[in-house]
Amino acid sequence: MNGLLIGRFQPFHKGHLEAVNFGLSKVEKLWIGIGSSNKSYEKRNPFTADERKEMILSSLDSEKLKRVEIYYVPDTGDHERWTHHVDSIVPEYDVVFSNDDFTITLYKKRGKNVIEVPLLNRDVISGTNIREMIYSSKDWSDLVPDGTKKVLLKIDAKTRLSKIL
Repeated sequence: MNGLLIGRFQPFHKGHLEAVNFGLSKVEKLWIGIGSSNKSYEKRNPFTADERKEMILSSLDSEKLKRVEIYYVPDTGDHERWTHHVDSIVPEYDVVFSNDDFTITLYKKRGKNVIEVPLLNRDVISGTNIREMIYSSKDWSDLVPDGTKKVLLKIDAKTRLSKIL
């Protein structure tokens, strides 16, 4: 059985890692869709799709990497057709993993099997909060996997965010 997990991963944090682990506990293969892949260097989407892919791949161990494939899912601006657009990008899947109300609604409307992902400490572990912490020089490093931390330091995320935020 195959599953689909879509997120912006701005950046890929420990909550996302838990979502990947949750998905992998339910399916053999997990397709990870990097949402808004056509957006970067923006307030809500400061990191490129390739940087986010690197964050994900460098945060998973070799056994998980064998069961995961990553796909770029650009925004279309057409909510009604978006899930069909996703289907044109990723291989067939049996279940969608999400905790985003809008994504859940769109897939359920199509009759797709959706499993809501439990949230990990959502009030602290969120992309918005982590981006703000990086920008404000607060300690954010324990909120992301080591792979993500290395990528964020390599690309000098603080300087990028200071130009965007």
